[in-house]
Amino acid sequence: MKADGVVLLTSREIQILLTLDECIEAVEHAFGLYGEGKAVPPAVLSLHAHDGGFHVKAGLLDLERSYFGAKVNGNFPENGPRFGLPTIQGVIVLCDAGNGTPLAMMDSREITALRTGAATAVAAKYLARRDSRIVTICGCGVQGRIQLKSLCRLFPFQTVFAYDQREELAAQFALELALELKIPVTPVVDLAAAVLQSDICVTCTSSRQPLLDSGAVSPGSFIAAVGADNPQKQEIHPSLMQKSKVVCDILEQCAVMGDLHHALEACVVNRADVHAELGEVVAGKKPGRESDDETIVFDSTGMALQDVAAAAFVYEKAERQGLGVRFRFAT
Repeated sequence: MKADGVVLLTSREIQILLTLDECIEAVEHAFGLYGEGKAVPPAVLSLHAHDGGFHVKAGLLDLERSYFGAKVNGNFPENGPRFGLPTIQGVIVLCDAGNGTPLAMMDSREITALRTGAATAVAAKYLARRDSRIVTICGCGVQGRIQLKSLCRLFPFQTVFAYDQREELAAQFALELALELKIPVTPVVDLAAAVLQSDICVTCTSSRQPLLDSGAVSPGSFIAAVGADNPQKQEIHPSLMQKSKVVCDILEQCAVMGDLHHALEACVVNRADVHAELGEVVAGKKPGRESDDETIVFDSTGMALQDVAAAAFVYEKAERQGLGVRFRFAT
């Protein structure tokens, strides 16, 4: 198929083109294809910079068409207070994997936020108790909001606890999300007490110290650890990893940059102790939750195939609707 130039898509256009429900469906399909062995392992490159860092995540995915996607993201946690800029900024390049033709360039922020929340929803579908009614969101930024909205697609929560080191953020989060989602959202200052009452906890912070240990969760809990996307970040204490069933998005990636990385370094688990990759569970190759009392940790470092699947969906929809600016690198 011959492409008529490259489509440039802004963050605003992506908001129009990709809903959270559509992203969840695309991400689950991508995990399933990977779990079935129908996609090659994606690649990641990370480089540290002063006060932040960059990562490049790339993957190939055969959908209606064969796609290659590469995302370059900068992650600078102090951008908000220092410069009034988003923590995460970047771009996704989507290409035809059959002939190498560039198809689209798009802002990465919306896709990164949505696909990260979507992965948690997919994991919770297979790994959380079906009767989960109480959730704690640890980290009340943009990602915390997407995480809660994603989980609300699956569970009729009766109580939401919101925790952030900046108490004013938790208060604002609680006020706005309670109004939007029509459920009680309570800001808390004691994270451990909130998590002990919860069926589900999501950590989505830039912490470099563990936030949850083995004594901070109740049996049967589902923990989605989202924040550790480089080796310096950590949200889950190795003791909790040791006592939980661990499911990774990508084992090799989690072993070098996720919370699994810290548990491996502490020598309390080894790679063989990891129950499964999420794709294996989605594909039915390995079981998800097997009892109501097992504690499960989902180590989510962000898989490139999530980006490719979401970007391909956005591109195809933009083509159908005629959105975006088309340009050529050469005539």
